Amino acid sequence: MARMTRTRRQMMHPYAQIILTGSHDAMSYCLDINSPLVPSESDCFRILDGLFYCFTRPTIFKWATTQDKSIEEQLSMGIRYFDLRVAHKLKDPSSDLYFTHIIYTHLTVLETLSSVALWLNSHPKEVVILACSHFEGISDELHQSFIFSLKKMFGSKLCPHKVSAPTLRSLWAAGQQVILSYDSQHPLRHPELWPDIPYWWANQCTAKEVISYLDSNKEQGRPEGFFVCGLNLTADRCFITENLRQSLRTITFSNWECLRGWVEKQTPGSGPQSLNIIAGDFVGPLPLCSLIIALNQKLLRKKSTR
Repeated sequence: MARMTRTRRQMMHPYAQIILTGSHDAMSYCLDINSPLVPSESDCFRILDGLFYCFTRPTIFKWATTQDKSIEEQLSMGIRYFDLRVAHKLKDPSSDLYFTHIIYTHLTVLETLSSVALWLNSHPKEVVILACSHFEGISDELHQSFIFSLKKMFGSKLCPHKVSAPTLRSLWAAGQQVILSYDSQHPLRHPELWPDIPYWWANQCTAKEVISYLDSNKEQGRPEGFFVCGLNLTADRCFITENLRQSLRTITFSNWECLRGWVEKQTPGSGPQSLNIIAGDFVGPLPLCSLIIALNQKLLRKKSTR
């Protein structure tokens, strides 16, 4: 993990038992305010957007933007899990894919992931989890082309799914740096791809409601392997219309101290209530990475006292 001295004990732990810092909607820092709405948006909202474009677009932009640092900056800060929502633009004759969150990004998927591959080349001891999902407007042919490009881009860096509990030591020994989660049926045909990683999403707009949801999930025990606890707040359209001067950034910052207090109480490891990946919004200005590094020190202290 970045900015952290790894110990021998840490290298021997399964990667799913170390707490990793995640970026929710990691590519929303480069949303294109002039791009079309994604197809899954309702017809009613599409009509409203067409009639009141000058009002809806700034509103969409400030509520859909969840990050403000580039992918390279996020990597350098210590983010190791990336929530990547992939789509193909409706009626686009090209095969270019983009990231989405209500609207599309300026950057294409392949140019972004090429940057990740270059960063990994210069940081051979770092391991990332790329969680590709949603896939709006993507045909089976585009899926196959995209998967071929991913396999070509990352090559031997890809950790196959058959390695059920990789440790940092085993990943380093094999020269593997990428765990690629692909939320579709295609991982059944491609051993390099991992199935969808569970994401605990509260779908609530206050820290207290998010924490209540996460604690309820913890009581049911941790899933097998990798899973994500989402700290991200979600505002529905009623909340947005009643709080027009707010933005996702302002409500995230105003709820941060409550979320921070909850994070500081969590523990890594294999216990039934131990966590694995904690993902949030605005992971640049908010000190989530430093909190996660401190949490992993608990695992080392726990081992040293046995």
